[in-house]
Amino acid sequence: MASRRRLLAASLLLLGWCCSLLLHLALPAIGQPAAVQPSAVPQQAELRGVWLTANDMPVLRDRERMQGAVARLAELGFNTLYPVVWNGGMAYYPSNVVIDRQIQDFSYRGLQGQDVLGELIAEGRRQRLLVIPWFEFGFMAPLDSQLARRNRVWLTQKQDGGLTSISAAGEVAWLNPFRPEVQQLITDLVLEVVGTYGADGIQFDDHMTLPREFGYDPFTTALYRRETGRNPPANPADAAWVKWRADKITAFMDRLSKAVRARRPGAVVSIAPNYYDFAYKLQLQDWLTWVRRGIADELLVQIYRQDMPSYTPHLVRPEVQESRRRIPTAIAILSGQRNRPTSIDLMQQKVFANRQAGLGVAFFYLESLWSLGPESPEQRKAVLARLFAAPAPRVSGPPPTAAPAPAAPPPRITVPAPPPPPKGFPGAALLPRTPQPLPWA
Repeated sequence: MASRRRLLAASLLLLGWCCSLLLHLALPAIGQPAAVQPSAVPQQAELRGVWLTANDMPVLRDRERMQGAVARLAELGFNTLYPVVWNGGMAYYPSNVVIDRQIQDFSYRGLQGQDVLGELIAEGRRQRLLVIPWFEFGFMAPLDSQLARRNRVWLTQKQDGGLTSISAAGEVAWLNPFRPEVQQLITDLVLEVVGTYGADGIQFDDHMTLPREFGYDPFTTALYRRETGRNPPANPADAAWVKWRADKITAFMDRLSKAVRARRPGAVVSIAPNYYDFAYKLQLQDWLTWVRRGIADELLVQIYRQDMPSYTPHLVRPEVQESRRRIPTAIAILSGQRNRPTSIDLMQQKVFANRQAGLGVAFFYLESLWSLGPESPEQRKAVLARLFAAPAPRVSGPPPTAAPAPAAPPPRITVPAPPPPPKGFPGAALLPRTPQPLPWA
């Protein structure tokens, strides 16, 4: 009996050793490298950006107020500005492209008659801030805009013939991203901004794409039929139909990014999409492929959640962590809206969480950064100054070529305890919060 027990124990020990060996050998096959090598991406300064929207035009159009705002952002430690230049089918700068195509019959200028974009770029350069103009509307345009009215055939449609969808900007139509004329218009506008103004780059957001319900116009259906031998599926969520359209948009973005870099070497192609699952399935925006193929030089993922439990899972998603090992990556947060104020306390918690995940931050948008919150502007500015007290200069120039990096956990960044808040600071003291768990959504 004793010998049998010894034999059984020896067998179990051998079996355990074999299982352990097999598991160890299998790990590389399921995504864990046998030996972790350091990332090939050079260390980047923390991205600290802010969008300058159409709501900020009262500031931007006045020369003195604009200069004061840019100086204040530099003092607070920001390093990147994203001013709107394309919104509502209209160029927010003196554009020959829109005049020549008769889609705008005036040139947008400041209150003193100045070129708003030109002076903003010059002031940003003086304050050592990158200025990356933002094509906010992308392929989107109001149905009653001069652009849409004069070029109805350029619009795509739904199965029922509908031309519009409801967005944060209201009811809008969509330029057909598969039509050569539309692609040429966007290309000419982008190259005008990058070439004429010498901007540090160009940014596209979740509107340089198409809601999946669209693409049933005669031009697109004929193109799909010619390339696949089939009619577009009735289901707009059909996987092959989604991929075909997403691939077409990716191909255009590839050509556009190459044209930008040819016109101005070193210009940054920045993208600001929604989180990937939403972006790809609902907006045909395969931004992870854009990152992997080098189409994008910088990524800002829009996560406008109003609480930490729904916000933090997005910071550790595999596609976000893969992107940060390739290019500068940030999570964009909402600093507030007129009817939706955001406390500075929540904003600082998100900045701390971003840093823990190795990510930068960008705020939407300038006015709400310090003027629309529940605290006073002075209190909000004081917190921002402490958050960004350590300098993080970004240098204009060619982005680094990033080799694919092995999987690795996000760095744990230690945030030093800040100084105590000023007396009378109501409920938004800059104190590190207890780390929250990162639940998966």
